[in-house]
Order: sequence, then structure tokens, then C-alpha cells
Amino acid sequence: MSKPYVVGIDIGGTNTVFGIVDARGSILATGSIKTQKYTEITDYVNALHEELSRLLAQENVTDQIAGIGIGAPNGNYFNGTIEFAPNLPWKGVIPLAQMVREKFNIPVTITNDANAAALGEIAYGNAGGMRDFIMVTLGTGLGSGFVAGGRMIYGHDGMAGELGHVVVEPGGRQCGCGRRGCLETYVSATGAKRTAFELMARETVPSVLRDVPYDKFDARIITEAAQKGDSLALEVFRCTAERLGRALANAVAITSPEAVFFFGGLAQAGELLLEPTRRYLEENLLPVYRGNVKVLPSGIPAQNAAILGASALIWNE
Repeated sequence: MSKPYVVGIDIGGTNTVFGIVDARGSILATGSIKTQKYTEITDYVNALHEELSRLLAQENVTDQIAGIGIGAPNGNYFNGTIEFAPNLPWKGVIPLAQMVREKFNIPVTITNDANAAALGEIAYGNAGGMRDFIMVTLGTGLGSGFVAGGRMIYGHDGMAGELGHVVVEPGGRQCGCGRRGCLETYVSATGAKRTAFELMARETVPSVLRDVPYDKFDARIITEAAQKGDSLALEVFRCTAERLGRALANAVAITSPEAVFFFGGLAQAGELLLEPTRRYLEENLLPVYRGNVKVLPSGIPAQNAAILGASALIWNE
């Protein structure tokens, strides 16, 4: 192979991480920049070019890169754009693939972060050989990627598969997309935190969560409390899994997947989330689907999952 490496870039609301990856999924080197630091997209692309160029030169592989894959919120595979991403500092439609391509003069492909994760699961994880599955990413928000018949479902405009913006509670929590009651406002790291605060306000049960300062409160704290048997923290996971199971039951009725995979910060809770999700999924499935859909953690190493997912975009091309 004349160019044995690709670059995977994952753009998150807080940080952007990138790495140099070979076809076996081995990561040669990684780096990162702060996404939120750059309010202007040109400044962000310049900083990304500077840091990534330094990493490529450091590893002496500048001329050995076959392409750059980017996973980003609201990334449009067809257009190479980020479109109206609520959790990023740049608004409107951003022609990011073109901007990065002009900097590096190599092929650049972009899709949303969850679609990238789904491709990564095929290339490096537990979905090898599967033709029908759903990938759910649980971070600040909820992303999803649908694979049917061995192909990623992009829809006619490149924006298909937004399970996080299915309304599960009409008139419910305000979502960053502008609507109310979206699944990601309940099922995500942010959603779990909101549920915890609501429960603490409504219930009188003792909980270690009541002693955590607001600025220290996050999904990891809830997970650690639940692992120690804290009843309020366990109720957070039950409430989260109930809404997630119901929404997934509806998604199963549309694509009939073999499995649903989870990764992301909240998914690191493991069976605390997966066990009740399986239960509520089964309760809400049509009888014909019961017992036929596996609920599994991602098989991609958590530390580098986002980079590997983005890199799989290029190998998939």
C-alpha cells in the first residue's frame, strides 16, 4: 500500500481529537485541540492544520496519508458540511471538508460522529459481518447511526438517523435543536444530570449526589454512586433506560436490526445502563421482534473509539 495511513478526526463540543491510524486499527500517534476555544471556523481550521501537521511531521508520515475522515455533530456525508450543529461554536452550514482538503491537499470525508462510530464498529469492533444494526453514542448528546443491508442509511439529504431528536415527551425538556422533549434531553450525559437534579428536588431519599457541588456534577459521578448502590443514582439509570428502551423499540420496528451497540461517556456505565435498557426494550417490542435484538457495548477500545470511527470513513471509501 503506497499510503498506509489515514487520519481520524473527531469533533466534540469541548475537544477535537485526532490520530494517525493504519488499516488494522493501530494508532500511531494522537493529538487534540480545544473546540470551544475557536469561535471563528477559519481560526479553528488553522489551529487544526497546525497541530495535525506537527503530528504528521513528528511521525515522519506527512506523505503517507491516504485521506482524512472526520466525525462531527450534524456532519453531512453528501455535502461535506456541518449543518446547524447546536453543540458547536459555529452556526449555520460550515463547508468543513472543503476547508480541510484545501489545507492538506488530500481526500477528506465527513459524516456525523455516530455514523463514523458505526463504521468503526464494522472495521474494528463487534459488528464485523453484521448487515443490520444501530449504533447509539451517548455523550453530551445522543447520536445514532443506522446500518441496513450492509449500508449506512444517509437518507436523500445525508441527514438520516437522528434518533436523539425523536420526541419522547411532548412539551418536555427544551432541546438545543429548538424543539421540546427530544430523546437526547433525557438519554445522554446531560440528560442524566438533569434527571438527577429533578429527582433530588422531588424525592427525600438520602443520596451522596446531594453533597456534590454543581460544577463537579457529571455523569461519571452518577455512575460511581450507582455502582455503590446509591438508590437515587440507580433511579437515574432506570429512568434513562426506560425512555431509551421505548425509543429503541420504535426504531427496531423500522429497521429490524440484529443488534444495538452503545458507546460514549454514559455507555461506560456498562450493565447499569444496558441491563434495564434490554428489559424496557423487550417490554415495548412487537412480539415478532422479541428475543431477536442484542443490546451490546461497543467493541472499540473506549480510549480511541472516536478516532478509530472517523478513520474508518476513509477505509470504507
